[in-house]
Amino acid sequence: MGRNPMRAAVTLCAAAALAAPLGTAFAAPSAPPEARTQQTPQPVLVDCSGQPQVRPGSYVLACGDGNSRLVSLHWLSWDSTGAVGRGTHAVNDCDPYCAAGAFHSYPVTVRLDRSTGGDRSTDGDRGTGAPHFTRVTLTYTDGRPDGAARTVTYPLAG
Repeated sequence: MGRNPMRAAVTLCAAAALAAPLGTAFAAPSAPPEARTQQTPQPVLVDCSGQPQVRPGSYVLACGDGNSRLVSLHWLSWDSTGAVGRGTHAVNDCDPYCAAGAFHSYPVTVRLDRSTGGDRSTDGDRGTGAPHFTRVTLTYTDGRPDGAARTVTYPLAG
């Protein structure tokens, strides 16, 4: 180690300490270009209180009075083009009036679509910062409310 072994040892330690971070920085593999691109946020379903939901287990369709809601939802798919699930549409018959009415349940297939792009300035995303679905289509699979078509479509707030 030459004439001053202490100086040589300190120099070697300092060189090793500086080389270790540089070696790992250069040795780290670069992410492929597709991994570096920003992922598009998954669309959400905005509930009555304005909160974003992804694959909710229930959803109120009639925000004013809660007399129409989807329950026991199980989602088969959920992506930027749409969402498909199954569940039950619970509807108040409002007979003789809504406060005294009874809820009836009908199995449905649920389809969400018409997702916004998530741009607050142009899509009206209700402040969620994420794209959201703007339409729901229900297809009754066994029975349906009086006067309802087999397939009904409703706009979603947004």
